[in-house]
Amino acid sequence: MRIFPVILHVDMDAFFASVEQRDRPELRGLPVIVGSPPGRRGVVCAASYEARAFGVHSAMPSNIAQKRCPKAIFLKPDMERYRNESIQIMRLIAPFGDQIEQVSVDEAYLDVSLQCQLADHDQSLHKALDLARKLKDCVKQERGLTISVGIGGSKLMAKIASDFDKPDGLILIPERDKVALLGALPIRRLPGVGKVTEEALLAAGIDRINLLKDLSHPPTGLSVNQLQHLQSLAEGRDDRSVRETTSIKRISSENTFDEDTEDRRLIRQCLRQQANELSGKLLSRSLHAQGIQVKVRYGDYTTLSRQISLTDPIQREDDIYRSACRLLGKHQLVSRPLRLIGIGVYTLRESPVIQLLLPLE
Repeated sequence: MRIFPVILHVDMDAFFASVEQRDRPELRGLPVIVGSPPGRRGVVCAASYEARAFGVHSAMPSNIAQKRCPKAIFLKPDMERYRNESIQIMRLIAPFGDQIEQVSVDEAYLDVSLQCQLADHDQSLHKALDLARKLKDCVKQERGLTISVGIGGSKLMAKIASDFDKPDGLILIPERDKVALLGALPIRRLPGVGKVTEEALLAAGIDRINLLKDLSHPPTGLSVNQLQHLQSLAEGRDDRSVRETTSIKRISSENTFDEDTEDRRLIRQCLRQQANELSGKLLSRSLHAQGIQVKVRYGDYTTLSRQISLTDPIQREDDIYRSACRLLGKHQLVSRPLRLIGIGVYTLRESPVIQLLLPLE
């Protein structure tokens, strides 16, 4: 028996800002920006919909955000609180799906195919509407937050659907309409079309998804395989399955300095704080790291990173700090003033169980 795929994409609305507005009622209805304050160099992590109305968006430099929205209220990010909130929400929505794949702190895919099988694909998709409404109501009642849900016959279409009617949206894209709907969208909406690929396609006169079918040869900068993949997506073909995600692959910590600096005392202090933070996270999850990475950004925004696999896994603050310092020194990365510095640990494994040898009586 054929199983028609029915996928939900769940996206928390303006997540960080929404958590702040929920917990601080005096901020509701006001333009809230979570991120670096405008007096310091940094970017917007999240913006409430009141701030987005002024053209503010994530990754925008904070000083530009303030110019666009002078009355915005800037708040320092509380990443631990947001992560804990995400855990609570994922626990709530997981029972609604046969499989759940969390792809970021504020979004996930749910496969609900087995619960929604009817005579044809579009009927199966429509059956998921009631399930999606119950899911939205559950998060609203239990956590006091709104989420947007997209329903589609693939991860691609579910993701496209969830972006259509934010915040608090619920959109379904029938199989019969997917090619026409995709075709009208800007080329950047396809997965895998980043800045470089978009520029290459725009230079070839391709600004809408439906124009991809007219390309018989890839434009400069794209391979034949890349073009064929994009053309397949443009026709709504996406065979990616929803895969359970239970493991953490990498943990990192970064700091942007108020002013470019090569003050070794300040840099060491920053590295020590980052090592302490990473060690705490590893300990709380009973993990060891088999690899470490350092990242620096200079005043001209040039960004370099170096990493190394370790012979012995590490978890303690001192080991993380010393490994990071050795890596920075080996590659002479602190050779000019730094705008940003960071440490990341990866290849994470569960802490080994140590069997103590007790003396025989």
